[in-house]
Amino acid sequence: MVNINIDKYSIEVPEGTTIMDAAKKCHISIPKLCYMEGLNEIGACRVCVVEIEGRERLVTSCNNVVEEGMVIYTNSPKVREARKVNVELILSQHDSNCATCVRSRNCLLQTISNDLGIIDLPYKKKLSKEKWTEGFPLVRDYEKCIKCMRCIQVCDKIQDLHIWDVAGTGSRTDVDVSGNIRIEESNCSLCGQCITHCPTGALRERDDIDQVMQALADPEKTVLVQIAPAVRTSWGEYFGLKREQATVKRLAAALRRVGFDYIFDTSFTADLTIMEEGSEFIKRLKNKENEKFPIFTSCCPGWIRFVKSQHPDMVKQLSTAKSPQQMFGAIAKTYYAKLLNIDPSKIFSVSIMPCVAKKYEAEVPAVNSAGSGRDVDVVLTTREVERLIRSENIQVEHLPEEELDTPFGIASGAAVIFGATGGVMEAALRSAYYLVTGKNPDPDAFKDVRGMDGWKESVFNIDGIEIKVAIASGLGNARKLIEAIRSGEVEYDFVEIMACPGGCAGGGGQPICEGQELACERSEVLYGLDKLNEIRFSHENPSIIKCYEDYLGEPLSEKSHELLHTDKSEWELNPKCCEKKVEKR
Repeated sequence: MVNINIDKYSIEVPEGTTIMDAAKKCHISIPKLCYMEGLNEIGACRVCVVEIEGRERLVTSCNNVVEEGMVIYTNSPKVREARKVNVELILSQHDSNCATCVRSRNCLLQTISNDLGIIDLPYKKKLSKEKWTEGFPLVRDYEKCIKCMRCIQVCDKIQDLHIWDVAGTGSRTDVDVSGNIRIEESNCSLCGQCITHCPTGALRERDDIDQVMQALADPEKTVLVQIAPAVRTSWGEYFGLKREQATVKRLAAALRRVGFDYIFDTSFTADLTIMEEGSEFIKRLKNKENEKFPIFTSCCPGWIRFVKSQHPDMVKQLSTAKSPQQMFGAIAKTYYAKLLNIDPSKIFSVSIMPCVAKKYEAEVPAVNSAGSGRDVDVVLTTREVERLIRSENIQVEHLPEEELDTPFGIASGAAVIFGATGGVMEAALRSAYYLVTGKNPDPDAFKDVRGMDGWKESVFNIDGIEIKVAIASGLGNARKLIEAIRSGEVEYDFVEIMACPGGCAGGGGQPICEGQELACERSEVLYGLDKLNEIRFSHENPSIIKCYEDYLGEPLSEKSHELLHTDKSEWELNPKCCEKKVEKR
């Protein structure tokens, strides 16, 4: 143990403790911009500097450890002056038009600048004028980049994709796409983790709110919206709602006030996905000698982009089932259009997703099969929906809950847990057991696949058939798992992979909560909703049963294959909307 003094507080901390962590034990908060525990501890921003008695130079607190007898001042006049100058220098290379920034009110740089009392900039502005590809789902604003290196570290150490790197030297140093290529030429999975870990608005998703508003204002359009399972766990965070207040029914009430005609639950088509994907897995398992295993789930477009760019020979091992988002789009413009007696071309289909890659998925020509343009016209992230609701001046805390529309508002608990890592696997196994035995298992029989471990595995016995499964979340873990499969180190029958750590609950389109990783907390909400649901098996959803009876026939039928399946080998990684390159103003 080491005895030190921080701002006149005498404390004892373990040897090797950083100054920043030691300060936390005294409830002293040291501001920082670049720091991410365990990932980015390079002291790049110099905002966390502190003064140590007896030393002339200030030191960064994030990566310097305490020493016996050390006397530390975290906010001395010398520290305050240096910190303010450092932030002013950062602002001299930063577009400070906060009123038009998506991160206004949720920007770490803005908060620190305000806390330091910076109301004027003494240094001449020098902003980057680099180019970006217009229309790409991921947007980089070079003028807002503060070179904190967070995006580089997350992409390298967590996702193992190495999309970002330092470019230029000296005063020309910037962060850009690795290899001096355009973003659409890279192997970016569009997971969006760089966005959720950026402290400013330098990275964001493409904003598609205007398209939705135009459709809502068009009297000829019937505008449908689907809400993904993971969105219900997070949408209320920006509004300060407690999780028990931020229900999907309260979100439905807000969306009705925005003007949507019909509000549905993507969990309905998550149940549909289980029926198709589970049936496909059982069919392949029965023909195992002629199939290549493992079979991979295919709900996550970030994972699909990863496997197509990194391991293209394994694409055929992906389930052909579409994601719940795309199944909903296809069903909405066929089956539901028929129920409503509406021309499918008059339906405008919107999805609310915790994901950036879903914007890409909806644009892939090979995934659209309803015959009326795109099956899903616009994808909004959870963050975009928050901005949309705010723009309409809706006070969500005062809204009563409202039911979602039927028949697509009914979903099982199995569908709801799609938003957590392992949820797709667990839901699929519940129904696979029924499809093989004709009996329901204990709904929690497959709970071993739960948890936040980046790579989980288990073995289940279904009617004498041993099924080896694995679950990975985060593409760095996915790479390790695939390399282990290739080397023969492990063997599995069924594998679920989600691009984002923690699954969709930690998706790249979710609210940004600085310094917090909330995927685990959000997932627990989903498991709680599953536990409370009267229907816990996808095959028992009455709306699913009726959809098959009235329209699809049965899982893997000709109609199901036409609308609910897709050949991933035909997916383009770079849809044509991402071709135009523009100069920053």
